[in-house]
Amino acid sequence: MWLLFVTVIVFNVLFIFMPKRLTSIEFFSTCMFAMVLQQIVDLAFDLKLDWYGYFAPGVQWWYFLVIVGIYPAVNAIFLNYYQWMKSRAMKCWYIGGWSVFAVVYEWLAVKAGYFYHHEWKLWLSAIMYPPLYLILLWVLKLVRKLVHNSVPVA
Repeated sequence: MWLLFVTVIVFNVLFIFMPKRLTSIEFFSTCMFAMVLQQIVDLAFDLKLDWYGYFAPGVQWWYFLVIVGIYPAVNAIFLNYYQWMKSRAMKCWYIGGWSVFAVVYEWLAVKAGYFYHHEWKLWLSAIMYPPLYLILLWVLKLVRKLVHNSVPVA
């Protein structure tokens, strides 16, 4: 549990004090999307298929700390520092670095005992993280387009 508490504190402090490059609506929309996507995936892979999960099978109260304390902050930090104007290679390195970090963190969470694998394997996570980060980037682009094209309601 120590890893969970330290993670929640560190990521949220980083989020609070980082120089913001995104607007409030961009942070809010993408964080809400990240939490909803995470819930859908966990509903299928954790509760339905029992491939992995948090703490113990079923829904645990501590799970809400993971949902609210980690996912929004990680999403916001990832998107805030993404280098839109850099080369394709730099973008790939950025996504790759975050994916490696996520796999290492998942491995630590398993070792710390607040995350477990049944049928799921760490190499599957390594395959899944890059597309998930790309989806977050796509959602941010969509939010920016929607905000730019929005028309006030009379």
